[in-house]
Amino acid sequence: MDDTFPDDEHGDVLRQMKEQGDDLSAPRDVDFSVVFPDEASAQSFIEIMKTHFDKIRYSKIETLEQPTWDVTATRFMIPSYREITQMEQLLGNAAAEFGGENDGWGCFSVIK
Repeated sequence: MDDTFPDDEHGDVLRQMKEQGDDLSAPRDVDFSVVFPDEASAQSFIEIMKTHFDKIRYSKIETLEQPTWDVTATRFMIPSYREITQMEQLLGNAAAEFGGENDGWGCFSVIK
């Protein structure tokens, strides 16, 4: 596995995980978050994306400004830079069709 990471948001997170002792070669559930302006958009997005992920769920997020709908798509995978970047791109492109946008990713650590 390549131990170098690009100097960007995903690379920074993976670098920090590795520095904290995470075994980045170990597969685990990785959660990707995508936000939408309304429930119908979130549901339409889920319909086209559900075959790409192991689990996908959504919930309403109440804010002072305007409520949004958060979709969390979970995939069991090795948290590699390439795979995470590909998933984020896939999600971002699909979300844009429904007025949504990526809101990050996360996973639990697997310590060596």
